[in-house]
Amino acid sequence: MKAVTIKAFGGPEVLQLVDAPRPVPAADELLISVYASGVNPVDWVIRNGSNEAMRSFLTLPLTLGWDAAGVVAEVGSAVTGFQPGDAVYGVPNFPGNGSYAEYCAAKASQFARKPQRLSFIEAAGVPLAGLTAWTGLFGHGQVRAGQRVLIQGASGGVGGFAVQFAKAKGAYVIGLASAGNLDYVKQLGADEALDYRGQPFEELVRDVDVVLEASPQRDNRERLKAVAVLKPGGIFVSVNVDAPFDEAVRAALAQKQATGEMAPNQPRQDWLTEIAQLIDAGQVQVVVSRVYPLAEVAAAHRESETWHVRGKLVLEIRPENAPA
Repeated sequence: MKAVTIKAFGGPEVLQLVDAPRPVPAADELLISVYASGVNPVDWVIRNGSNEAMRSFLTLPLTLGWDAAGVVAEVGSAVTGFQPGDAVYGVPNFPGNGSYAEYCAAKASQFARKPQRLSFIEAAGVPLAGLTAWTGLFGHGQVRAGQRVLIQGASGGVGGFAVQFAKAKGAYVIGLASAGNLDYVKQLGADEALDYRGQPFEELVRDVDVVLEASPQRDNRERLKAVAVLKPGGIFVSVNVDAPFDEAVRAALAQKQATGEMAPNQPRQDWLTEIAQLIDAGQVQVVVSRVYPLAEVAAAHRESETWHVRGKLVLEIRPENAPA
């Protein structure tokens, strides 16, 4: 099978399209015939080896990609609920060989049936970013109807889903984004959209129940501004789990009697199923900004590394109508 692997850490030039053996699923795994794979910042963070903590979990050579949509080709002996031919989407094993390949083997518990109204390309843009947003909002933020939610980085992959999920659950949503993306954030359903550069949100926003940090800033000074807009007892959730809160942020949270939460992604089948239901009900849209063929993966990484992607980048592994 064709797969994109890295044999050394480095820039986009280390990405190699190679022939690789087709994986064999373990008892609790599915073998997925991959039609499309999302491209996420974690992919190039792993590729360049810049995160020392993550690097210690990795073994080279490695196939990248942790966002997959495709068709079940084989079912492990202990798997129930799936059969060959099912259209699915989900998150491949991490660490492990990923979805920049014609086939990947992954735990069945990390996959669910693909939303019916989405193509494979659209579905591949959902799992990692969608689950990250869901984990932050509901797993840690406990967001519920009637609450006020502030989302930092509201136009990005994670933030865009967070806006829609929070709105679908009945929250009042305030999104922070760059000036050029404010209309987009409003189209996603935000009740308010503020320019994080030109509008001092810490002066304009008050009484927020939950702040979700879905921006890539990793700046504790910005976190202090966000804590300031929380209600007493509110919750500040960050998906940037590699950037811990500093002493000043912890002190500000304590003064507010607020909670600070780091929210690592949880690849849960039940959450993927609920996300699919919202998509099929028309309450959540998937915005794919660009599709690259597998052979142009380096260009996809270069675009992702600009941090100026609205929505999702996706690699097409097989044409939509190709047999699995």
